[in-house]
Amino acid sequence: MTPEYLTHPAITAPHGFFTRRGGVSHGPYASLNASLSGGDDVAHVTENRARIAAVLGVPADHLLGLRQVHGTDVITVHEPWPAGQGPTADALVTATAGIAIGIITADCAPVLFHDAQANIIGAAHAGWRGAAAGILEATVAAMAALGARHIVAVVGPCIGQDSYEVGPDLYGAVTPTLPDAASFFQPGRRLGRWQFDLPAYCVARLDAAGIQAAHALGLDTLPDHERFFSHRRRILSDGGPIGHQISALRL
Repeated sequence: MTPEYLTHPAITAPHGFFTRRGGVSHGPYASLNASLSGGDDVAHVTENRARIAAVLGVPADHLLGLRQVHGTDVITVHEPWPAGQGPTADALVTATAGIAIGIITADCAPVLFHDAQANIIGAAHAGWRGAAAGILEATVAAMAALGARHIVAVVGPCIGQDSYEVGPDLYGAVTPTLPDAASFFQPGRRLGRWQFDLPAYCVARLDAAGIQAAHALGLDTLPDHERFFSHRRRILSDGGPIGHQISALRL
C-alpha cells in the first residue's frame, strides 16, 4: 500500500505531509508510524520509512531525521547518517541533492521550507516552545547562510485552535513574542484557559521573518483519528503508546 501524503503547491520540491495511512505497524502505531524512538517494532518502522523514502525518490538510508527536543538548534546536512542516530536538534536544512529531510510530529507543527531558485530546502519541528523560542527564524537563517533568498514555507497538519486548550503558563510565554501574539488566543471553555492557534502563530512568525509565502494546510490532528496521530488525543483518552507522522522533502 502506498503511503498517504498531502502536498502544497507553494513547495515545488518533492515533498509530503504524510498521514498515518499506508504502513505496516499495528495497534496504537497503526499504520505509518515513522518514529524510531517509540515502542514500535523497529522492523515495522524501518519498512514504513522505506516506503516514505520511496515516495520521495531516495534510498531508505537517505531519509534523515533528528532527536527532537523542542529547541532552536538547526543542522545543516551534507551527508546521510545512520537511521536513528541523527543529532539533537529541531530543524534541518540542506543544499545537497538526493537527501530527504524529515520532521516527526503528533500535534506539533511540521514546517517545510523551499527556495526553488537557490535549490535549498529545510524542515522544522515547531511545537509552541520551539516556535516561541525562534526555531522557524533559526531555520530561515540557516537556509540564508547557504544562499537562500526566496524562501517559501508551509505549516503542515497540527493541533488546531478548537482542540488546543492551554493554560496561563503558555499564554504568558507566547504573548510577549510578537506585538499581536494575543490575537492567537481565544477564551477557553474553562475559566483561566485559552484556545491557542498554533498554525496561525507559526505563519505570523514566518511573516515577521520576511517569509511572505507562508501558508498553513488548516488540518487539525486531534479530531482526525483516521489520518493523524495526536499526543493531546492520547492524553485526553487512556494514555499509552503513540505513533508519529512524518513531514519530509528532498531536492
